[in-house]
Amino acid sequence: MDLSTYFQPVDLNEIGWSESDYFSNIASCTDIYSNGKEFPNIEGAALAIVGIRDDSGSSDNKGCADAPDEIRRYLYALAKPIEEMRIVDLGNLMPGNSDEDTQFAITEVLYKLLERNVTVIILGGGQHITFSSYKAYEVLGRVINMASIDSRFDLGNDQLPLSSHNWLSHIVAQQPNYLFNFSNIGYQTYFNGQTLVKLMDELGFDAYRLGVIQGDMVRAETLVRSADLVSVDMGCVRLSDAPGQEQGSPHGFYGEELCRLTRFAGMSDKLSCIGFFEYNPLYDRRGQTAHLIAHAIWYFIEGFYNRASDFPHRDKQNYKHYMVGLNDGDFEISFYKSKKSDRWWMEVPYNGEQQQQYERHLLIPCTYADYQQAQQNEVPELWLKYYNRVN
Repeated sequence: MDLSTYFQPVDLNEIGWSESDYFSNIASCTDIYSNGKEFPNIEGAALAIVGIRDDSGSSDNKGCADAPDEIRRYLYALAKPIEEMRIVDLGNLMPGNSDEDTQFAITEVLYKLLERNVTVIILGGGQHITFSSYKAYEVLGRVINMASIDSRFDLGNDQLPLSSHNWLSHIVAQQPNYLFNFSNIGYQTYFNGQTLVKLMDELGFDAYRLGVIQGDMVRAETLVRSADLVSVDMGCVRLSDAPGQEQGSPHGFYGEELCRLTRFAGMSDKLSCIGFFEYNPLYDRRGQTAHLIAHAIWYFIEGFYNRASDFPHRDKQNYKHYMVGLNDGDFEISFYKSKKSDRWWMEVPYNGEQQQQYERHLLIPCTYADYQQAQQNEVPELWLKYYNRVN
């Protein structure tokens, strides 16, 4: 399949760029599909930027389709996070004749990139694009973990057409289902209500309130470290830091907290796709929100090129292994601490039919506090949740 048939080139003049602007910035190490240039060769590329100008699922946020090029305007002006790096920018995916055609195209493109082990940065568009991104892993037959940095759960009616308010319900309703675990990072209860909070728990998902995450960024790191796909709704950031939102809130993450989360995501060996959604240039002030997203992507790239390659699924020789007995020795929990990064994981035992599919997810990123809790003869809540899911 020729990926170029799905894409429109970036108009560099429209975003205020020319070849003469390329110096020691991100643009200088990015092969951008722009007017007059050939489509980038993705072979050997580590990172690919994909713009998706689609707000069909964001009826209350029309204008967010214009986000990709506004983000590029600020992203390419930033200095390179490291000297040796190569990124390809495939341009903007062309919308199909119908919403279903666009969703199919997104899934097909991401499938082809992920199949080649290219990590994808999506510039959206509406957050409903997350559903089509998930479908790419479904085509690969790969069971995944997902994380959403969002003030809302987006658990709307899955019987209604796909939208930015019900994309998670559409994923949950898929059969067969390739979602192993889902984490919401930074929800705000007054946008969701106790009924939805209870539903998230009944589904076995992890949901952490904004205040909890702001007070424990170490826990946030474990959540994004476990994810294959991270979806960022810019509504997670307070309006004072990100005014480019149609439905913003005075509360939310600070800009630097978002950047910290995306750096965590970049450093995760598991993560292969991250998307930034619901940014609307119509409401932005002097490009403030586009600039923040550009900074968040910069931190993601910086984290990506500083990956420790220490996910224990690959090689357990470079870890300190601790066995903790609980309930007077009735069972034990294995903990692994990386000699490279000092990060922790705990292992959930499982010998069922789906051992091969689940193996990557049964080594759960955790904290030193989880290890200490086990030493006090208390089963870490996260371990128990995973154990009940598979046993």
